[in-house]
Parts: sequence; C-alpha cells; structure tokens
Amino acid sequence: MAWHAQLNLDYALEAGRTVARHHHTGPLRILQSLYPEGDAVCHNVLVHPPGGLVGGDTLDMQVTAQAGTHGLITTPGATRFYRSDGPEALQSAHLHLQGDAKVEWLPLEAIAYSGCRAENRLTVALEPRAELLAWDVTALGLPLAQQPFVQGYLRQHIALPGVWMERGTLDAQDTRLLHSPAGLAGQHCIASLFFMVGTALPRARRDLALDTARALIADHPLATTAGATSPHPQVIVVRVLAPLVEPAMGLLRQIRSAWRVQLWAQGSENPRIWSM
Repeated sequence: MAWHAQLNLDYALEAGRTVARHHHTGPLRILQSLYPEGDAVCHNVLVHPPGGLVGGDTLDMQVTAQAGTHGLITTPGATRFYRSDGPEALQSAHLHLQGDAKVEWLPLEAIAYSGCRAENRLTVALEPRAELLAWDVTALGLPLAQQPFVQGYLRQHIALPGVWMERGTLDAQDTRLLHSPAGLAGQHCIASLFFMVGTALPRARRDLALDTARALIADHPLATTAGATSPHPQVIVVRVLAPLVEPAMGLLRQIRSAWRVQLWAQGSENPRIWSM
C-alpha cells in the first residue's frame, strides 16, 4: 500500500522569536523546535519514520516563512528512493518566503537505489528581500555496498519560477549522461548548493559569494569537479561531482558556513543532528 504524507510548516515572528507551527497527515513530521543560535533562528528536523519511498509513495512539504523569520530545516538521515516495478515515488517541497525572511533548506542526501522510479521536486517562491540558502545532494546507487545504479530513473526539478529552473532525468540506461566526460564521468554523487534571493543581488555581494566559494573549491580535493556560477542576478549555484556523498557534502558544508558568516552575519556552526 502506498504512503501519502503531507506536512505544512509555517514560521512566524512572535516577540522577536521565530516560531514554527506545523500540521501533518501521514508519516511525515518535525521534531521539536531548537534554538542553538538564540530566538531569531528556529531549527527543525524533518522526520519520515518509514525511512524511504517506494512506488506510489508521496511526500508533500509546504513551508511558509513570514516576514522577518529565519528557519533552518534538515533531516536526520538520507531520503531513500527504493526499487519500484510500477508507479513513481514523489517527494515534493514548496517553499514560500515573505519579505525579509530567511530559510535554510538542508536535507541530507537522496539515494536513488537501482530500479527506482522517482521524482524529487523543489519549487521556491521568494518575495522581495527574501533569501534562501539550500542544497540538493543525490547519490546514485550504493557503490561501497556493490549495489550500482543500473536500472530505473530519478527525475529532478528545482525551480524559482520566472527566474531559474533545472530539470533533468538521471536514467540508469543513459550511459552517455552517466559515464561520458561531457556528462557525469562515472561519478556517483551529484550535489548543488544554491543561494536564491527575491531581489537581485548587488554586484559586490554576488562577487563576494562567488569568490568565497571558488577559493574553498580551489583548496579542496574535488577542485577539478566543482565550480561556482551565477546564472541570474538572483541566483548563485555551486555544483559538485564526486565518487561518494561524503566529500561532496563536506565541501558544501564549508561553503554554506562561509556564506552564512559573510552574507548573513550568522555563525558558521552546523546543526547538531549532523554529528550524531
């Protein structure tokens, strides 16, 4: 039987404190709100007790951040798209940030098991002066467990409508995409970190973000398979290819921490759940 789960998460500002209100149906929820940085930033851990999605499963997440709030959302572990002989599995997240709101969307990696039929979708709506720091990390198969990605597909969709969109299909039968030097060159992890804003970035701020990311990339072992670019004045993107999740995630965490300090004057600490 397919699981259909939905979570509505709303951030509101109450006496200077970012407060999370939420409602869920099905096996999808958040744990208690945490404030390791003080009242201004609310940390939440998104939990899906079944631990993965099979054919026909749907996870639907709707996040709204009211003006002036700052929410950080992560997960305790990877999302797993398991093998399916029939319907697709869908994970869909829609983030709506009002003016001057900040959200960090930082789920751990999504693992595409061989034989999966799945779509991972993220859609963002940003009002003027809203800012989103987010990433998307995908692992193809389980190479260390000798379970390569040889069947099935994962569709990916990331969009800030009217500004920027990425959409593609990682098909296990598309050897040109997965193995050619012009494609993924046999790498098993594809990772992106992006900074999106509702108002075009001033040139100096955009250059600071790009220069910081490029300096960290240059000093990292993945320097030859990573890069930073700004495809639109409202978007900065870091892209990484890696043989495994861990080095790619390590690089993204470094850049995310540096951007937090330089772009938001926030601390560089990681959520505690990542070290457990």
